[in-house]
Amino acid sequence: MASLFGSSSGSTSMVVTNTPSQDLALTNLAFCSSSDLRNFAVPNRSNLFLAFVGDSFLMRTFAVARLLSIPFNVAVLKSPLLNPFLFVPPENFDLALLTLELEFIKKGAKSEQIDAPQLSKQLRKRFANQVMTVGQKVLFEYHGNNYSFTVTQAAVEGQEKTNALERGMISDDTYVVFETARDSGIKIVNQREAATSNIFKQKEFNLQSLGIGGLSAEFADIFRRAFASRVFPPHVTSKLGIKHVKGMLLYGPPGTGKTLMARQIGKILNGKEPKIVNGPEVLSKFVGETEKNVRDLFADAEQEQRSRGDESDLHVIIFDEIDAICKSRGSTRDGTGVHDSIVNQLLTKIDGVESLNNVLLIGMTNRKDMLDEALLRPGRLEVQVEISLPDENGRLQILQIHTNKMKENSFLAPDVNLQELAARTKNYSGAELEGVVKSAVSYALNRQLSLEDLTKQVEEENIKVTMDDFLNALQEVIPAFGASTDDLERCRLHGMVDCGDRHKHIYQRAMLLVEQVKVSRGSPLVTCLLEGSSGSGKTALAATVGIDSDFPYVKIVSAETMIGLHESTKCAQIIKVFEDAYKSPLSVIVLDDIERLLEYVAIGPRFSNLISQTLLVLLKRLPPKGKKLMVIGTTSELTFLDSIGFCDTFSVTYHVPTLSTNDAKKVLEQLNVFAHEDIDAAAEAMNDMPIRKLYMLIEMAAQGAQGGSAEAIYSGKEKISISHFYDCLQDVVRI
Repeated sequence: MASLFGSSSGSTSMVVTNTPSQDLALTNLAFCSSSDLRNFAVPNRSNLFLAFVGDSFLMRTFAVARLLSIPFNVAVLKSPLLNPFLFVPPENFDLALLTLELEFIKKGAKSEQIDAPQLSKQLRKRFANQVMTVGQKVLFEYHGNNYSFTVTQAAVEGQEKTNALERGMISDDTYVVFETARDSGIKIVNQREAATSNIFKQKEFNLQSLGIGGLSAEFADIFRRAFASRVFPPHVTSKLGIKHVKGMLLYGPPGTGKTLMARQIGKILNGKEPKIVNGPEVLSKFVGETEKNVRDLFADAEQEQRSRGDESDLHVIIFDEIDAICKSRGSTRDGTGVHDSIVNQLLTKIDGVESLNNVLLIGMTNRKDMLDEALLRPGRLEVQVEISLPDENGRLQILQIHTNKMKENSFLAPDVNLQELAARTKNYSGAELEGVVKSAVSYALNRQLSLEDLTKQVEEENIKVTMDDFLNALQEVIPAFGASTDDLERCRLHGMVDCGDRHKHIYQRAMLLVEQVKVSRGSPLVTCLLEGSSGSGKTALAATVGIDSDFPYVKIVSAETMIGLHESTKCAQIIKVFEDAYKSPLSVIVLDDIERLLEYVAIGPRFSNLISQTLLVLLKRLPPKGKKLMVIGTTSELTFLDSIGFCDTFSVTYHVPTLSTNDAKKVLEQLNVFAHEDIDAAAEAMNDMPIRKLYMLIEMAAQGAQGGSAEAIYSGKEKISISHFYDCLQDVVRI
């Protein structure tokens, strides 16, 4: 044994000497005189005295006699003159997890069986409020035998790992894990009974502190299904007769936080560091190498389960883009069969004859439909959680997470209203919301730069991210699953004018259907068909209903975006629009010119049966639970659609008429391009004319107006002469 004595002014210097008794050497305490004790007092912590020993380990100091004693330690013997100095622990310094490697002090001692809960309780009591550092060696006595332990892990709750030494103070809540060498002669029993929540590093979870927003319900579901059974000791789960969940699948649209959640789950779990694997990384060009890569992922878990059984730590394996390697068997025709072998190998490791119980496989994909169905049954990736687009409250949480630092550093202007931004960002994913924040910051930073002098010093205090920056960012970052506002606006270039009672009635009825979709519990799918002659305003009316519905997802499917595509490709695009709609709580899909989508021609007649059958199925298929969809179709060939059974798939069919004389008069009065006395004559000439042809005639007459210009006519300064209008009307063939 060795001790230290003596002191000098300034930094305290202690000299090694012998301990007065054997008992003091087993306390892991340093003892000094009362005059030296004050040198180690911790500010604002009464009766707590700490000092570094050897610039590495921390020890508590107590006043006895006129000497300082420490236990036998290699680091101490290397330096007989040491300089302990004051150490101020941080506020959060209590150890959540302490891993100790046990051994006998005397080599060759007889085998001993140690009860982990009992030893853990005694160590917490004996070394209460002592600081433990990774690498530190401590002596202690237990049931008449002398042991030593080496600290191999010391984790403080909520503290990230750094390059600095890991250390913390033992408290009543510290969970102690024991390890032994194979030839030590010590056997640890009831390891998992030492605590009830040993798989987590933290007592409680603040998802926002982990950077996860809007996924509280999903996380609660994951905890209940995947971790609740692991919190309890093994003997409890064995009495229940259940096995732990070995795999979970996180699926959903891109950018919704699947990878983030999996990464954070790995961080908050005790046990081995998670293995994060991208699907394509497993593939190899060498025969059999891919299967070996899969086996290697489970090698550590297999070895530990063989040696420690139920006491084994949890091994987390995270598969990003799991659909890249676990495609449905038989779906690939590359001739190698590699993908099939990967699936077989993975199934064997998760749930084979020698299945592992200390593994948690977390897979992530946005193409769940591509996965082999055998992977998704209970016992494998049985917990399947959809990480969907965040709701308004979730978007608010995500915005708060991404603006928290700029708010703390006073870079966020007072006029920024995150609640309003959350309301405006319907169907934005988490990644897109982060993009909005980045874009807003770029506007704020750009204001501080001068293109004339880029080397000019930037004044930090002038950087302010304002509400206008965020509004500009919303125009720049468009959600992938949002409303196609630009496409819809192109369908009504002239806006919406009062076209008469019939058009108004159809619009009101369509908006009632929109309300029905919103509030009805029995109508998750509502379909409406607008039919009428070409140019009667069907598409403009459907686009207006879509815009005015204020649904987060509104898309238009038209033949003009599919020119030259094969039938199967067109079907795939149509299906994707519907699949995307199922990811949003409220959606509107406009099927414009259905006869064009079906490639119908009157001669033959000919149409695409493949596209027809696809649409018939989609129009009858109910959206997933909690999702609601409205489909508005337009057609100028009602007889044809009726002949192939299309009309029966729509809930309601409305006839959109051409303009009557009174309807045309109302439109002309709103356009204000004719003299008042000429409006009746012009309206009479436009009786039974589609509104699109009316606009075309007005454009022709305005462009060729005598003595005036189109700009002057549209501004109201000039009027179209009725005679010139009649000339243009005669040029247009009326069918």
